Amino acid sequence: MASPKTWKKFALLGSLYLSQFMPFWFLFEALPVLLREQGMSLEAIGLLPLVTIAIAFKFLWSPLIDRYGFTRWGHYRFWIIFFQLWVVVITVACSQLDLATQLPFLLLALALLGIGCASQDIATDALALRLLEPSERGIGNAVQGIGGSLGRMVSGGGMLIVLNHWGWTASLLTLAAILVLSLIPVLVYREPRCKVATPVSPAKAFGLLEYLKTFQQFYQRPGMVFWLIILGLYAAAHSLSATMLRPLLVDVGLSLSDIGSLLGVFGTGMTMLGTLAAGLLITRWGRRRSLLASNTIALFGVCAYFLPTFGLTQQPVLYTVIGIPFFALGMVGTTAFTIMMDKSRLEMAGTDYTIQTSLIAVGGILSAAASGILASKIGYRGVFAVSVLLLLGCIALVIKKFTPVSNSLQRQAHSP
Repeated sequence: MASPKTWKKFALLGSLYLSQFMPFWFLFEALPVLLREQGMSLEAIGLLPLVTIAIAFKFLWSPLIDRYGFTRWGHYRFWIIFFQLWVVVITVACSQLDLATQLPFLLLALALLGIGCASQDIATDALALRLLEPSERGIGNAVQGIGGSLGRMVSGGGMLIVLNHWGWTASLLTLAAILVLSLIPVLVYREPRCKVATPVSPAKAFGLLEYLKTFQQFYQRPGMVFWLIILGLYAAAHSLSATMLRPLLVDVGLSLSDIGSLLGVFGTGMTMLGTLAAGLLITRWGRRRSLLASNTIALFGVCAYFLPTFGLTQQPVLYTVIGIPFFALGMVGTTAFTIMMDKSRLEMAGTDYTIQTSLIAVGGILSAAASGILASKIGYRGVFAVSVLLLLGCIALVIKKFTPVSNSLQRQAHSP
């Protein structure tokens, strides 16, 4: 039975992950649908994820967030508050832009949102890694996943529905207000003093050798290279297929509200169920078996994407098509995030964890950008077939090469 102290940890982390990507997900989910309705090509829609480049390369400045901060306000707490206010300001600015005439400015604002959200994510992940004991990481990452899924459900699915009734400006201002309210838990939280990476002089911090040494030490850890390949393969497979699923749903005749309900509400709900299932199974099955099971379900999920391409668009079919891969997404995410924490050093928590999440983002962005080009050449079915092959490679590597961090090493790493 979890103690009150543990539940407070989970409540704090849940609120942080709930709010930190809400405006970003609203714009990221809404723009492909809105632009497809206006007749934009699949190639152009597939390139939209390139504006999220900051999320992919946030590891580049993560050592600075690990090394520098305002201890009086809480090392990572300061950065979380700062970047959330950054996102609030940009969200308000976006509410005043017109999609039809000011798209370049909106894309620039989305890129700035990505920088703010990515930087906040570095600090939030580092705080989570420090708060959670190794035995708490399965459930803790389930809380993280559910919080993030709720945020995506509200902003990516629910707000698409609200957009039809309230309009662009009111929808974004509502999100900004939610973000301000969500700051309350972190404002009342008092982060304990803890060991962080030793600050060095600015000249040395930005020196090339010192900078590269930080990443070299991470990559040299046992089994890290194969683990990063596993992460990259899954990210590429998921993003390649999921990016083209949205325009496919438009092409088979679904409305904006239908897509919002199907993906943002039902799909995100299934992701939350998968997240909760993984949180419970990790404790019983261990990291390796949970990872293998979740990737296998993801394989069946991508196979289900073929059904609408053969004209099977009845409501039960569509809910099955969305339910399986989104459930798998929650399972894979929670299991992978737990393992990522195991493989991170506490004194460089933000950097180590962020390198791994950045790899996921890089694989996702590159494959999403390529998905539209592939779809125009080989069709939706061809894209889904490539995703199936990538997942088969991922599963093979899990079976042959993946070795989890031992419990004794996890406990040793978490000791002060």
